[in-house]
This record gives sequence, structure tokens and C-alpha cells, in this order.
Amino acid sequence: MKIFTFILIFLALGLVIFNATLLDFNHLFDEKNKVAFIGIVASFCALFVLLIFRMSKMIEEKTKNQ
Repeated sequence: MKIFTFILIFLALGLVIFNATLLDFNHLFDEKNKVAFIGIVASFCALFVLLIFRMSKMIEEKTKNQ
């Protein structure tokens, strides 16, 4: 499970980077950039959920050992 969450974290980071490359910084609030913004926000949300999941598993392992 640990390897699977690391893979998902790296995929989410890759999606953030990929969507950031799709942004047109000259026309930042144009219609074409909406998809890239939504993709970046969704990837950050997935990343935070995965990090929270990892932290909860670490806490669970520490409390199980005591």
C-alpha cells in the first residue's frame, strides 16, 4: 500500500506539472486556461488527500505498536 500511495503522489505531481505547462501566461484568464486551472486544482486536492492518508497510516502504525 505504501508503494501504491507513492506512485499516486508522483502521478498527482506529474499532473500538476503537465497542467502548468498548458497555461498561457500571456492570457491567463482566457477560456482555454480553465481546463488547466481545474486540472491543477484537482491534482492538488488529490495530492493533499493522499498525504493525509499517508499521515493517518503512519499514526495508525505508531499507535498499534504501543
